[in-house]
Amino acid sequence: MSLRRRSAAPPAQAMSFTNRSSKDQYCAVTTVSSDKWIWAFCLAFRVVNSLLVQTYFNPDEHWQTLEVAHNITFGYGHLTWEWKKGIRSYLHPLLFALLYKVMGFLHLDTPWLMRKAPRVLQSVFASFADLYLYKLSRLIYDARVARWTLFCQLVNWFMFYCITRTLVNSLETVLTVVGLFYWSSFASSSKKHPSGSRKLALFIASLACAIRPTSAITWLYVGFVDLWQERNRLKLIFLEVIPIGLSVLGLTSILDWWMYRSMVFVPLNFLKFNFFSAGGDYYGTHPWHWYFSQGYSVMLFTFLPFSLIGIFRSKDWRFSGLIAWVLGVYSILGHKEFRFVLPVLPLSLMFSGYSLAELSDSDSKRKNTKASSRRPSRAQVAILFLVATNVPMALYMSLVHQRGSEDAIYYLSKQASDGKVKSVLFLMPCHSTPYYSSLHSNLPMRILDCSPSDNKGYVDESDRFMSNPVGFVSTMLENSSLPSHLVMFESEEKHLRELLVSHSYKEVKRFFHAHFKVDRDLQASVVIYSSTIPT
Repeated sequence: MSLRRRSAAPPAQAMSFTNRSSKDQYCAVTTVSSDKWIWAFCLAFRVVNSLLVQTYFNPDEHWQTLEVAHNITFGYGHLTWEWKKGIRSYLHPLLFALLYKVMGFLHLDTPWLMRKAPRVLQSVFASFADLYLYKLSRLIYDARVARWTLFCQLVNWFMFYCITRTLVNSLETVLTVVGLFYWSSFASSSKKHPSGSRKLALFIASLACAIRPTSAITWLYVGFVDLWQERNRLKLIFLEVIPIGLSVLGLTSILDWWMYRSMVFVPLNFLKFNFFSAGGDYYGTHPWHWYFSQGYSVMLFTFLPFSLIGIFRSKDWRFSGLIAWVLGVYSILGHKEFRFVLPVLPLSLMFSGYSLAELSDSDSKRKNTKASSRRPSRAQVAILFLVATNVPMALYMSLVHQRGSEDAIYYLSKQASDGKVKSVLFLMPCHSTPYYSSLHSNLPMRILDCSPSDNKGYVDESDRFMSNPVGFVSTMLENSSLPSHLVMFESEEKHLRELLVSHSYKEVKRFFHAHFKVDRDLQASVVIYSSTIPT
């Protein structure tokens, strides 16, 4: 099994770039021109995509990226325990710190732009994932499959919902797709690409591992599969893999040492916490089969049968093996999340594209009969089915489900810019909302702590509040100064309403949040209370 694509052309047809015929050169120019138009279309699509995403999905989008970038640029922002333990690299947040720096310099750091600009930047990265998935499909199969693959990539609900978010997994997905294209370009014997393609692939793979060490799961498979058939194994390992890997690792280590102001080796700390000590289990565990029975199946949604058919019909076991390998390794870990396996979702959508391409070809062969011309083709029915199921899902999850967290902070940011907010206390499970990166005002704010502890039986503030909201808040209000604003979910507000009124608080704003619960009681809305005592 190899990630190489076997060529159907005889060796005599192979040629270098310098010996191409004029026809080959014309085709190459046409392909490049076509790729530019495809990228421009994908960029426009993803920018609109980013503007339509107005909901809250995962805390890391804000707390492990934008909050850190805001702290770097503007000098204030909450750094979670991960940054005190040194298990995160600054490489990813620095991309958005640069964006914030430009916005601040141009005085464009308004509440609306602070909310939208980071996702627009991520949409630029996401457009390259779309383009290179198209190019990878064309390289492995043909232009027909590539077009269908791009359709699947743009229509899939979870890709629309997640790829323009500022999660490190979103950028990891982009790097994975681009890296696989360049690796496959070098390995393809039917297309002579510059020898630098593999080195570029190794550099991109190293970057992916630098920003997210678990990306090594993907690239270990890719490397070992092709290493098995590589004749110059020692040359590959000692002249390419090790030098490029160590160079990227060294540069990112220097960067982290500079930012942390101490000698910190992030990949080792990350692996020790997530793999060797199962620290991730603190945030919940799932059964071993969760990715197969629920997680990945939900991500693919109605594309699942098309992906499975594409896998068996294409008989391309190298990429389907990569998907199975990644899902299998992540299944060993107790803590599981949708975003962890996002980097292999485009590959499954490529198999969906293969399946749809075959279906379309089959329809073309049958369209000469009068009976078939009177009804929609099977490909048209499939398109309608996929669009009708994925587009509403994408729009609902991006525009409706769990939007209260984002809307509440946006409201507070506008109020704070007008001087109407003095301090904020978030009485909700920790990391339930964006924070300083969205508020963008240096005000006293407090969240309930949920940092993991080495002490057995330790119950963090967030869990203590959830188990006894009235008792916890009564003690807090008696022993600390009263904030000007309180933020909470409706599910806890109904227990606290009388207590808050007795302390001179009144409701000032309520934002819809969700129609159904996720992992707790139904958090139907986010409520903001304000103190009526003059300050």
